[in-house]
Amino acid sequence: MIQELENVVLTTDLPEYGLLAGDIGTVVLVHGNGEGYEVEFVTLDGHTVAVATVLASQVRRAGRGEIAHAREVSTSAR
Repeated sequence: MIQELENVVLTTDLPEYGLLAGDIGTVVLVHGNGEGYEVEFVTLDGHTVAVATVLASQVRRAGRGEIAHAREVSTSAR
């Protein structure tokens, strides 16, 4: 099970938050027995883009051999 403060990767787009599959966030709360999570997504300069409630199927652990990729976030999502 994914734990609080772990980095996770979105596996689906969340257009209501301006987030795309592949975006990286940090779990801030685990719901139930890992059935869902509150995940905070921030820009590289530390501004919160969104805190989203997601199902376990919508995120995965970030892998050790992966590298982050930067993209511009729309100003309406900041």
